[in-house]
This record gives sequence, structure tokens and C-alpha cells, in this order.
Amino acid sequence: MASPFLYFADTRLSLAELSAARLDGDVVELGEGFIPADAVETTALRAASLAPLLPPELAASHLSAAWVHGAIVEAPPRHTVVRSVSRRLHFRIGRRFIYRDAFVPEGDLENWAGIKVTTPTRTVVDLLRGGSAEFAAAATAMILAVPERRTAALGWIETHNAPFPYKRRAIAFLNECAATTT
Repeated sequence: MASPFLYFADTRLSLAELSAARLDGDVVELGEGFIPADAVETTALRAASLAPLLPPELAASHLSAAWVHGAIVEAPPRHTVVRSVSRRLHFRIGRRFIYRDAFVPEGDLENWAGIKVTTPTRTVVDLLRGGSAEFAAAATAMILAVPERRTAALGWIETHNAPFPYKRRAIAFLNECAATTT
């Protein structure tokens, strides 16, 4: 269901009208759309703002999911998406997103306003496996916001016994977080 507070170019208003409204201070950019300047930016609105990028077969992950969950303030310049279906996908590559051909099962996904997003636990694990300072900062922000996410991320790693890249680094980071948050 589309939000009455979210505007996309050429749906209710043209890009020129939205740009003029932005210059007048009536709307602000949010993801791929615009919201009224006085609207409260919620998880559901951030997720819904990604609708033009995310068909039902894709889910937001990594920094995009961290942004949807409120861990980072600014949306990433290119959103990261993963498969939410087990079959391989064949579609056009976009300039606004990075496609990672990894399947994320339903148990690791949340649905916000009809848009699939990796759960906070899965997002923390994915960020820690990413290896960049930006990813580590987003994971830290998610853990500091809800300290139980650290334990949940360690539990996720333990239950998913299959080898995956940078598993040891993720565990070490989570253990260091335990020392600093307690």
C-alpha cells in the first residue's frame, strides 16, 4: 500500500513540480522519492521510498537496510539489494543500486510497506562481513541503538554453521563490542 506522504516523480506530481516544491521547502528527498517537509521519517517511509528500485524478488541489504532501520542518517548513494527468491534473476543492472547475487531466506527478511529488508540481525552480520570502515560504523550504530543485536548476531552466526567469508572477523568484532558496551 502506497503512503499518502510519499511522492515519486511522475506519479502524482512531475519531477519539475517536486523539484519546485523542494526549493520552496514543502518537500524533502527521501530515498527515491519525496516526503512533506514536516512528515516524520519512519522505518516504513524509508522502506517505501525504495519501491522504484525493489521489485518483490529483491530486498534491501547492507547499508541500505541499515538506513531503513535508522542506523545511518543519510541514504547510501547506491543502494545494495539481494535476492529474496531462490531462483537466479535476470534483469537490467541499475545505476542506483548494487546487486549482490546472494539469496536471503524469508526468515532473515522483514516486510516494511511492501518492501523487503534484511532483519536488523542479518544486517549487522552482513555489514560486519563487508569489511569496510563505513560498514563497521553502521553495524556499531545498530548495536549501540539496541545492544541485544550483538547477542542476536552472534547467535545467528552460530546457527548458520556453513562457512562464509570473514566469519572470524565478525565474531571478533562482536566480542569487542561486548567489552565496550558492558
